[in-house]
Amino acid sequence: MFSGHIITLMHEFVSVLLYPIIVGLGCMMVLAVWEIGIAIGERFWGLTAFPDDMDRPAFEQSARRRLERTDILTRVSPMLGLMGTLIPLGPGLAGLGQGDLSILTNAVTVAFDTTVMGLLAGIIGFVLGRLRRRWYDEILSEGKS
Repeated sequence: MFSGHIITLMHEFVSVLLYPIIVGLGCMMVLAVWEIGIAIGERFWGLTAFPDDMDRPAFEQSARRRLERTDILTRVSPMLGLMGTLIPLGPGLAGLGQGDLSILTNAVTVAFDTTVMGLLAGIIGFVLGRLRRRWYDEILSEGKS
């Protein structure tokens, strides 16, 4: 009897997490688009016009901050996508058990959408992180800074 209440509370808590996770995925997608814009500007204008008088530690600190953002994007987005996949499947499977396919259909749609959004943001973060590491290594090895 006591464990039934705990399970109910846990289920309600996890169910409440779905909307913040969807908002988080939206934020990750906005961050991914933002980072694409910064990377394009950085590659075509920012890094080619890198001032020779800028000190190396300042450049390295700036590069580290930008790489941290893409690393967070790469790691957190797929985690949020997976959480957004698993959370609606519980009620969806319960709906299937009750014979209500519309609940399952809605749950699976949300699950697939969150999976795709999480993976897409993660892919963008991964690609940008790899490109930036290469760009920054080239600048540091050339001694421009």
